[in-house]
Amino acid sequence: MVNEAIESIDIPTKPEKLYEPIRYVLAVGGKRIRPILMLMAYNLYKDTPEDILQQAIALETYHNFTLLHDDLIDKSDVRRGHPTVHIKWDENTAILSGDTMLMLAYKTFGCNIAFNDFTDATMGVWDGEQLDMDFEQRLDVTEDEYMEMIRLKTSLLLAYALKIGAKLAGADITDQQHLYNFGEKMGLAFQVQDDLLDVYADTSLFKKKLGGDIVENKKTFLLIQALNRANPQQKADLKAWLTDTDSDPDKKIKAITHIYNNIGVPDIAQQCINNLFDESLKSLKLVNVAEERKAALRSFAQKLLGRKY
Repeated sequence: MVNEAIESIDIPTKPEKLYEPIRYVLAVGGKRIRPILMLMAYNLYKDTPEDILQQAIALETYHNFTLLHDDLIDKSDVRRGHPTVHIKWDENTAILSGDTMLMLAYKTFGCNIAFNDFTDATMGVWDGEQLDMDFEQRLDVTEDEYMEMIRLKTSLLLAYALKIGAKLAGADITDQQHLYNFGEKMGLAFQVQDDLLDVYADTSLFKKKLGGDIVENKKTFLLIQALNRANPQQKADLKAWLTDTDSDPDKKIKAITHIYNNIGVPDIAQQCINNLFDESLKSLKLVNVAEERKAALRSFAQKLLGRKY
């Protein structure tokens, strides 16, 4: 239902170089997590989730716009197994098509009831993006700082997807907040899991080469834990790798992964994921809807956080 709705978005055809990248980005797929969550939240209260498809695909359009510009900022070559827009076309096209995609998302949303929520969600993502960029120049990022960054950059849209879906269905403010909290904690768990999978995913299923975050010196949950828990020699080795701009990427990935393994970072990350997911389920339990109506949402979250790639 979501993919068909995305395909039906009224995107102009001219100028072709402006609009073709938008179609390209929306067509390469993805898990469609945000629109699905919005529809499922609505479906807790009403049996016609198709009534808010327009708002759901608007949020997905915005999410894909953030990925388009994020790829440009990070100089990423591949997204979902396909060349990124600035590689397939050029950087100027990525900027202009991304800006147009942003406005298309707002136009598609077209709903006064939850428009302020939509705006708050979209603005918060770029707060997180700026923090992520700021962290690139620091080796002293704390766990709390990191969690706030991913709350803004990743989990905010998941939280607002659920809140908006509930609001459009007429849910009371208390339920809206519980669903927001559910999405926020689930989103934090999802991002920590993403950090973990970047290094430890099932290589037969993962479309990208493992260790991309390590090569880019991304301040991930894994790296922050390693820096905080390393002994003096391990910390010195980590800092040497992080400041070495000429090393072989494969050698760097192998060396830092070895340090992660010795410190026990994978287990620390998995425990964090489990704790956050447990917290998210506590919020879902508080939603004043029959448990059988919440079963599908709970199952979706469990599958999302049980992925291996």
